[in-house]
Amino acid sequence: MRGRSKRRSFRAHHNAAMSRVVAVAGLMLPAAARAEGMPQLDFTTPLTVSQVVWGAIIFAVLYILLSRNGLPLVTSVLDERAAKISTDLNEANAAKASADADMAEAEQAIAKARAEAQTAISAALDEAKKAAAAQAEALNARLEAQLQDSEAQIARARASAMNALRQVATETAATVVTRLSGVAPDAGRLDGAIGSALAARGVG
Repeated sequence: MRGRSKRRSFRAHHNAAMSRVVAVAGLMLPAAARAEGMPQLDFTTPLTVSQVVWGAIIFAVLYILLSRNGLPLVTSVLDERAAKISTDLNEANAAKASADADMAEAEQAIAKARAEAQTAISAALDEAKKAAAAQAEALNARLEAQLQDSEAQIARARASAMNALRQVATETAATVVTRLSGVAPDAGRLDGAIGSALAARGVG
């Protein structure tokens, strides 16, 4: 709309300027006719007057033809060009808006994918930690059971060894006393003495 109004203003100014040129030429022709050495501007001869009249008529006809045919054609071409430019601009703006929308959608999809990936990684880490903790707990329980079993076996072996040591010590002491004194020692007193001796040495 702005380009069309400019073209209309241009045509109006052009018409006014051409009218002023024709008027000024008409006023200046008599003075030019009196100039020396220019017989073609001597208006005292009918040929010069007819040439001027026909020239004015031809100029007016050409001006009317151009103003009615040439200028509208140029105006239509300019209008079509302006419409094409406007259409191209609108299409470019629409394409840019669509590209911006696609870019925003792609960024949202990337952000969503990152969030989902981070969530999946966190969940996997939690599961791995839970599995590791469960395995460690099971391993600790198994080791604790094995340790308790080993301690029990050691305690049984120690008790068995202590019983065997006390029995061996008692039998040995009885044999020694019997050989030295020729009399078998009292079993209760001998067992008490052997127990006291073992206790004094931290055994039993």
